[in-house]
Amino acid sequence: MLHTLAVANYRSINSLVLPLGRLNLITGANGSGKSNLYRALRLLAETAQGGVVNALAREGGLESTFWAGPESHSRRMRTGEVEVQGGPRNEVKRLRLGFAGEDFGYAIALGLPPPPVVSAFGLDPEIKHESIWAGPWYRPASQLVERNGPMLRAREGRSWQVLEQHIPTFDSLFTQIGSGSDCPEALLLREQIRGWRFYDHFRTDADAPARQPQLGTRTPVLHHDGRDLAAALQTIREIGDAGALENAISDAFPGAELQIDCQPGGRFAVALKQHGLLRPLSASELSDGTLRYLLLVAALLTPRPPSLMVLNEPETSLHPDLLPALGRLIIAASKHTQVWVVSHASRLIATLEEHPECNCLHLDKELGQTRIRDQGMFDAPAWHWAD
Repeated sequence: MLHTLAVANYRSINSLVLPLGRLNLITGANGSGKSNLYRALRLLAETAQGGVVNALAREGGLESTFWAGPESHSRRMRTGEVEVQGGPRNEVKRLRLGFAGEDFGYAIALGLPPPPVVSAFGLDPEIKHESIWAGPWYRPASQLVERNGPMLRAREGRSWQVLEQHIPTFDSLFTQIGSGSDCPEALLLREQIRGWRFYDHFRTDADAPARQPQLGTRTPVLHHDGRDLAAALQTIREIGDAGALENAISDAFPGAELQIDCQPGGRFAVALKQHGLLRPLSASELSDGTLRYLLLVAALLTPRPPSLMVLNEPETSLHPDLLPALGRLIIAASKHTQVWVVSHASRLIATLEEHPECNCLHLDKELGQTRIRDQGMFDAPAWHWAD
């Protein structure tokens, strides 16, 4: 489980260190930085997939993602005595992302190539530094693996072993680690990060794959776009918690019964029999909200829970009356996996906050900078950047 997430110099986030629990709720007004925090977590996930540079390119390039405000605010700026203004930088401009878990921590720093730039790809971000350490925060003595520019080294007893001297600037250290690597910590972290699941792009339009019969195979993990919904629900029935599945349906739709039609040729289709109707409704007839709820049920009741599951605005298209049932489902899922929910739906927030272990982080904006409400100077978890 992750205990700390740190982000620096990313969009509206100049510097932020968040405490994390088993059930995390990120909320705040529109424009407070919820989406930026979510994107930062996705960028961290891309490091283990080898796609962090491409992900930044899809966001418009590294330069456009940098914090646009001054490096720091003076007291007079904060009180409004003088206008917000910049000045000479004291530190090198870097985008920094990191997390610390129960056993290990990881951080990455990205920057632009130094002049003169001789490549046509001179605007591509470069990975300047990466570090893996043992324990809840970075200390030089706890560092296990370090990538500094093109060189990768790992601790071996009291000394360091150089593993690679010419890593491409666009490749993370995780892409250099093989199954027979001398860096078991890096291999473990890579597989852990690759197991994170993000659900924010469920399709519910008329042509959505979830509305169409699909060839079914055992599906313990729902695809991120929900294309294998019927197979995932049937898998929960056979090797997962079938009782929890029935409860999740009856909690949201009293008197309803979920059906999985196994059609000729091995195709599966979802249907929902509702009280008062003479026939079940097929997936193509379900409302967007009903279909989205079924997709969330399949994701949260997975028979193969990940170490981290992230739901970005799961209330989209749902009727407010469904949100308490969704909240109870999320709370139940948090017993088996660490959950991160980004939401501004009051009924969902109220349901989650009733749980004693809900870690609610309310974001605010101060001088354009994302902050955690009521987090004082000494309230943030301990954190030190490795570079």
